[in-house]
Amino acid sequence: MSKGASVARKRVRAPGRPLGFNPVKALDKALRVFWQRGYEGASLAELTRSMGINRPSMYAAFGNKEELFRKALGRYEELVGGQLFETLGEPTARGAMERLLNGGAEGLSRSGQPHGCILVQGALACGAESRGVQRELAARRGAQEEMIRERLLRAKAEGDLPVHADPEELASYFTAVLHGMSVQAAGGARREKLLGIAQRAMRAWPTAEG
Repeated sequence: MSKGASVARKRVRAPGRPLGFNPVKALDKALRVFWQRGYEGASLAELTRSMGINRPSMYAAFGNKEELFRKALGRYEELVGGQLFETLGEPTARGAMERLLNGGAEGLSRSGQPHGCILVQGALACGAESRGVQRELAARRGAQEEMIRERLLRAKAEGDLPVHADPEELASYFTAVLHGMSVQAAGGARREKLLGIAQRAMRAWPTAEG
């Protein structure tokens, strides 16, 4: 067999070779780097070093840096999205929002993981070449706010909110509080401070009196 034919056979077999690493564990490590550094702050060298793979392996398994970031965001939402859905399942809207904020205070400051939310801090300051990443994060934050809005709209329809309450305004308010708590947590705010913010925010809950 000629040398060229041998190389061709190797190229045909290459795509079928099993990965030499666990892609889920590698993605979790990439997520942690992005979470700590942000999109632009995470270098390819740091990402691949943390994942324990080289660049060709990263490109083959996850695509380029932006594609890897999008997959990391999906993994993040896979890990925390269920918690949001469960929280919004509380019997009352007030209970749901209170649990959302208190749970946010706990989760955003949990030991053993980066503080804050990657959807908020992932690309706060990016250049023009990263506009796609910023739009992606904005869309995912918007989807979360929409989940909150739908829960409050249901509460209004069920008579669980006062007649004068505006579900859209409330959804924007509680989303803004959560995002602010995320920035505070990333800046080093302790859990007690975040819980205090959550308690203060709940005082704005609409009552029948106004």
